[in-house]
This record gives sequence, C-alpha cells and structure tokens, in this order.
Amino acid sequence: MKKMSKSVVFWDKASENYDKTEERFEYIHSKSRELTKKYLNSSNIVMDYGCGTGTTSREIANQVKEIHAIDISSKMIEIAKEKAVNKKVENIHFAQTDIFDKRYKKESFDVILAFNMLHTVAGPQVVLQRIYELLKPEGLFISVTPCLRDKMSFMVNIQIQLVRVLCKIGVIPIPIRRLKSSELDDLIANGNFQTMDTEKIYKGASSYFVVAKK
Repeated sequence: MKKMSKSVVFWDKASENYDKTEERFEYIHSKSRELTKKYLNSSNIVMDYGCGTGTTSREIANQVKEIHAIDISSKMIEIAKEKAVNKKVENIHFAQTDIFDKRYKKESFDVILAFNMLHTVAGPQVVLQRIYELLKPEGLFISVTPCLRDKMSFMVNIQIQLVRVLCKIGVIPIPIRRLKSSELDDLIANGNFQTMDTEKIYKGASSYFVVAKK
C-alpha cells in the first residue's frame, strides 16, 4: 500500500501541469482518439482506465451511452470533473479508484480504454486479465502505449534516459517500462485477446495503437 500511496502523491503533483506537459504529444493523442471513434457506438458502456484529466472521455462522450472514467489520483479526477462540467458533458461518471475496484462487475463494459498507461502499471498481465474479465463477450480493449524501445528522436531519447535515472533513484515512484510494439502484441495475445487493428503513431517517439476483441 505504501508504494501505491507514493504513486498517488506523484500523480496528484503531476496533475498541476499535466495538460501543459501533454501538449507536445497532442498529435499522438488526437490521432488515437480519432482512430478510437471508429469503434464506438451510441449504445456503448465504456471504461476509461487511467483517465488523467479526462480529455479522452470528454472527446468521445457524445458517441457513447456512458463512460466510467477512473484514475488513482483524486487531483486528476477533480480537474476532469471540472472540465466536464464546463463543457456540459453529463454521461461521464468519474471515480478515484483503480480497475480492481469490486464495484465493477464481470462482463459489464463494451469497451475499455487504456491510453498511455500500460507502460506504467506494476503488473500488466494481471491488468489485462482484469480487463478481459470486465469486458462483455466480444467487447473491445483499445490501448495506445509509448514504445520506448522503438524509434524516437534524439531529444526524446535524452528525456527518456533522464526519466530512467529518476525512476532508479526513486524520484519517480512508478515503474516505467521500455516496451517494444512486439512485446505489446505478445501481452495482448497472452491475455486471450484477438487483435483487430494496430497502428504505429510517430511524433518524436513511437506510440502503438491497438484494438483487441475479447
């Protein structure tokens, strides 16, 4: 629990400038949302796992029935709620929690999103099992994940090296994995998912967009 607390403190602190720091990756974010929308419909019940400040939830809200947007940071959730109110979006249920919350029952979601966070979770295989359990039969798991061992620009590489040092000395108390897209393919296949679509999105670094069916 101590480790979780450190992670929460880290993300609470990060929330203050989160939207600002993510601006440089806006091409990847907007492209991911655009690709995702093709797989959504108005009857969908969606979970946005690791929703951050709620931008993705807000952008897709008018295309689905309802969204359960969750994050371990209460500060991220506060900002997300405020943005939803400002935009008059009413079909998003925000909660400070994680995916293992017992309130979420088996086979209760049509779509589960995990954007830019699979490389930061402690046990990705266990997380994938839980996502599989929560999805309805033929439900979709849609993820986009930075591939920190694939192609990247010199400047991004320097930043990643700095992050690795900060992780090693404990300044960043979360596990940041350097994944290849092929490792994500294996992770999803081992979780009994059937991959339907993939796309590498590049802007200074590679992000891997995947749609997989239960």
